Amino acid sequence: MKILTLGNESLRQKAMPVKKIGVEYLEIAQELLDTLHEKDGLGLAGPQVGLFERIFVVHVRGDVPRIFINPSIIETSQDTMKFEEGCLSIPGIYTDVVRPTSVKVQAWNERGRPFTLETTGILARVILHEYDHLDGILFIDRISEQKKNRIVAKFEKSNQKQQDKNEKSETAL
Repeated sequence: MKILTLGNESLRQKAMPVKKIGVEYLEIAQELLDTLHEKDGLGLAGPQVGLFERIFVVHVRGDVPRIFINPSIIETSQDTMKFEEGCLSIPGIYTDVVRPTSVKVQAWNERGRPFTLETTGILARVILHEYDHLDGILFIDRISEQKKNRIVAKFEKSNQKQQDKNEKSETAL
């Protein structure tokens, strides 16, 4: 699966609920997990790969891979914590983001079975980060406008350098 990156307006699109969880979601979930592992990420949401349905996967080291279809955040803690985040859709960019320290989420797995999960720490953070993607929110939307503008400029500059490099190597052939 190809991961969409910052600047692609599709990342700002709100995902639609999955109407019926069928066998195809076993395949979609596996493709998402394969892409996540290939890119060495912690989470990946459908909108990041052009699938505008409410599905995301997470795999935090030391835990099992988890699939969330049509998730709902039931509760978050009032306690928050600042922690460095990155995103496969904004590669190479990391910054501190304040998020709740715990979350309670309800969702369905890839077999259509409902579950509720209460968790803390990095797993809670990753779930909240991926849930944001379903609503067209990027982690840079959760920081100051000034810092966000610097990050976007840095990302665009890095992208332009990569494009220039690719063009040079193509003309050299």
